[in-house]
Amino acid sequence: VIMAGGFGTRLKPLTINRPKPMVPVANRPIMEHIVELLKRHGVTDLISVLYFQPEHITGHFGDGSEFGVRMQYITADADYGTAGAVRNAAHLIGDERIIIISGDVLTDFDLTAAIASHESRGAEATIALTSVENPLAFGIVIIDQQTGRIERFLEKPTWGEVFSDTINTGIYILEPEAWQRIPAKTNFDFSKDLYPRMLRENAGLYGYVADGYWRDIGNLDEYRRAHEDVLHSRVNLCLSGQTR
Repeated sequence: VIMAGGFGTRLKPLTINRPKPMVPVANRPIMEHIVELLKRHGVTDLISVLYFQPEHITGHFGDGSEFGVRMQYITADADYGTAGAVRNAAHLIGDERIIIISGDVLTDFDLTAAIASHESRGAEATIALTSVENPLAFGIVIIDQQTGRIERFLEKPTWGEVFSDTINTGIYILEPEAWQRIPAKTNFDFSKDLYPRMLRENAGLYGYVADGYWRDIGNLDEYRRAHEDVLHSRVNLCLSGQTR
């Protein structure tokens, strides 16, 4: 499930006439890099959750066949939050495990290894984690170093609340029993609602510290840095002129 409903307000003027996932990085929409990453790891049955200017995304990807995937779409009729937006696609998901990823991040994480970790632990939900210098804009996490279970979770802390530089990347692997906890047609968030509830209920919530590159392209400074990283080969992307 690709979360592709962002307005990209902090990326203006790049997002005046297109949704954030369609902003180009190395001459390809950010979301196209995500689709390539998923395909590289054998995930080819995709659902895009849309909201802002959805026609740009549906017009570019179509049914996904040009990109070697099957692409379906769901457009929210209200703001149901991050988790609620995924729950709104339940009729397309069926009773399947899902991997959730944002359509506006740049990453080359080994998703195969993340899924293998999820399976080996018998997890109900796994959050892909990474370390950053400034964790204030993200959800910070502490995991049990022996088991990988998440022990503490705090969304967007102040400096006085920071207890870790390990953050939630917004990449989730969820079994049906996890995502089916999300109430239908309700504003419900992964970080603020679902995961704290799972912690309280001692459910199988695990963290996987991923190797590789990850950057949230949230503003123009991060957008510039992402291109610098591409030019310096700090991120492994399939670029134009290379074989997919």
